[in-house]
Amino acid sequence: MTTVRIDEEAQTLIIAGTGARPASARLDGPRARVAARLTGGGKTWKATFPLRTARWGGAELPLPSGTYTLSIDDVALDELEAEPVLLPSLRIAVHGSEVTVAAPIAPIYETPEGQRTLEERYASQIGAGENAVFFESFYGQTSGCNPRAIDRVLAERAPAVTRYWSVTDLSVEVPEGAVAVVEGGPEWWRARAESRMLIVNDWLRRRFVRKPGQRVLQTWHGTPLKRLALHRPGFDPRRMAAVIKESRRWDVLLAQNVYASRILKKAYAFFGKPIWVEGYPRNDLLTGGDPAPIREALGIAPDERVLLYAPTWRDDRSEMVDFIDPQQLAAETESVVLVRGHSRTLKPGRDHSGARVIDVTGYPETGRLLLIADALITDYSSVMFDFSVTGRPMYFLVPDMAHYRGELRGFYFDLAERAPGPLVHSQDELVRALEDPEVPEAYQRRYEAWKAQFNRLDDGGAAERVVSRILDQGWLTA
Repeated sequence: MTTVRIDEEAQTLIIAGTGARPASARLDGPRARVAARLTGGGKTWKATFPLRTARWGGAELPLPSGTYTLSIDDVALDELEAEPVLLPSLRIAVHGSEVTVAAPIAPIYETPEGQRTLEERYASQIGAGENAVFFESFYGQTSGCNPRAIDRVLAERAPAVTRYWSVTDLSVEVPEGAVAVVEGGPEWWRARAESRMLIVNDWLRRRFVRKPGQRVLQTWHGTPLKRLALHRPGFDPRRMAAVIKESRRWDVLLAQNVYASRILKKAYAFFGKPIWVEGYPRNDLLTGGDPAPIREALGIAPDERVLLYAPTWRDDRSEMVDFIDPQQLAAETESVVLVRGHSRTLKPGRDHSGARVIDVTGYPETGRLLLIADALITDYSSVMFDFSVTGRPMYFLVPDMAHYRGELRGFYFDLAERAPGPLVHSQDELVRALEDPEVPEAYQRRYEAWKAQFNRLDDGGAAERVVSRILDQGWLTA
């Protein structure tokens, strides 16, 4: 007989059975996995699964939301059943070998009636009464990008400001001293209403009601190569209306460079309001950061070559493109390959695995990965405009370029004419380019021209300039 229970105090999942102790027991999810501590033997045994884990050398955090597969050697699990239990850090249920982990929100608040009640309460609040910032990055799936870099400086210069971070669940690491608020919960709605500022890098989701005196800083998340918003192919009145409604919520838009400011202004019809062209705060790290502790936390030796593969997402698929075999690439180039999917592929996808392959799709801060990478492999992602701060080689793997440019999105300029690295169309071509020592030199002039246009303000002081503007405007009190 096999039984299941959830220890609420210890926050563990416990499976117990009779007979010989199994050799191993695991809980495997798309982005995390844990092994059980096995005890007993002979007549009875027990497998204790922690519901927290440390990833990439970071702190222990609750398991990410998702569906996990429970497996215990030579044990049938079909009859296991545990109804949803709400713990302080997550909600968990067991149905046979399927374990469901969710954010720690009371089920009543996830019903249409519950959400409507919270929304109505939010809409009726006077709000903006707290000297606080409500941060959100990529819809709460991470705590990185420009908002995190601004948080870092704001914490130093204005310690009196409360820093709330919107997160999809408590597996999302937030900066030290910040307060995590789970999306859709009562505290999330309260913090969003009461904060004097919202600093976000993508669209505001759910109902939004601007409170008197409340300000929204839209940092965006990349200089665009691919067409955005109103510039996307095809006429869609609903999309146009949504874009204009969204951009009217913003008080200020942050741009990495003049080129990006011109495009974002038109693509989002952001007229009559200020655009701060200050460089990107998320790139401050690239001018003076120390790669050693990041490599060590990821288990990468100081002398190992690191290739970062970071493609953008595709409008016609939910998961990351599979144009490379990461394990084969690692072997052929004698490198460690970091695989970084776009934020929109974080939930639908599953971590890659293999020798000398580390899937860092859920890693909290892309800038740290750029800092340790010896070369970047990308396609049409705006990460190209960030990695160029380092001056290190870039390679563009673009087997679907005609389709992407002609049917999915379109480009603002001809990548083939201006790319600061070679365009390749297969893994074999990529490997040859990576192993050719003359390639970086062949693109040196293009690289210099690229940096002059796109990275002039990425000097390590962007976050300082942005925070100075915020404090000078009196939007927050230091």
